[in-house]
Amino acid sequence: MPPTPIRRRTAAAAALSAALLAALTGCGSGDDKPAASDSGSAAPSASAASRADLTVLAASSLTDVFKAAGEAYQKSHPGTKVTFSFAGSQELAAQVKQGAPADALVTADTRTMDGLKAETGDAKIIAKNRLVIAAGKGNPFKIDELRDLAGPKVKVVLAAPEVPVGRYSKQILHAQRIEVKPVSQEPNVRAVLSKVELGEADAGLVYRTDSAKAGDKVVTVEIPDEQNAVASYPAATLKQSKNADAAAAFVAWLSTPEAQKILQDAGFQQP
Repeated sequence: MPPTPIRRRTAAAAALSAALLAALTGCGSGDDKPAASDSGSAAPSASAASRADLTVLAASSLTDVFKAAGEAYQKSHPGTKVTFSFAGSQELAAQVKQGAPADALVTADTRTMDGLKAETGDAKIIAKNRLVIAAGKGNPFKIDELRDLAGPKVKVVLAAPEVPVGRYSKQILHAQRIEVKPVSQEPNVRAVLSKVELGEADAGLVYRTDSAKAGDKVVTVEIPDEQNAVASYPAATLKQSKNADAAAAFVAWLSTPEAQKILQDAGFQQP
């Protein structure tokens, strides 16, 4: 018996209702997925959380190499800006104790860093250095060894004894029983080197890396290891930092292969 018109209309209505229900169910499923995706994208990433403007207090002898290191770090950490403030380690220590706004500290000796334990996190040595004699251009006094610095006509400039390089200089001269009367005592190693470069002194004791950077402006005279001193460079975060995570990330990066290559290419020794 063929279906009546009423039955045909009923079947068609049922089919239409089923189709609409399926479509609505599908739309609901689609709406749920974007909601989950939006929630996930709103969560901050680890890299975003570490973005900050960092201020790093660093020893004068790190001036050139840290400029290169800072550029490399910023390139690999987009959104992070690193600004350096260079000075003698003793000056940096005074700034930290006075509450200068900074995030990390790198000194040219462990003694200065050890004196700031209440203000810093755990320190780690990132590099080492040695002393050399920087003689004036052409080395007119033919300075070949430490004892030549005691010559009566040789004008020698040293860093002040409270400066790490000045303390190292005093240490090695005393060990060799060499008495030197400097014409001036400077606040940092760069000032010592500048005096020699400008001809205001005939020689000075500086770090090997600083003398190498001066090129032919000075003559570098090596000091034998047994007569030399090793300078260690510790790095640490500052407890007063407002960017603790980002500061810790930078200090940790200084021990990575990338940073170590930059330091060693500049003449620093492995820690």
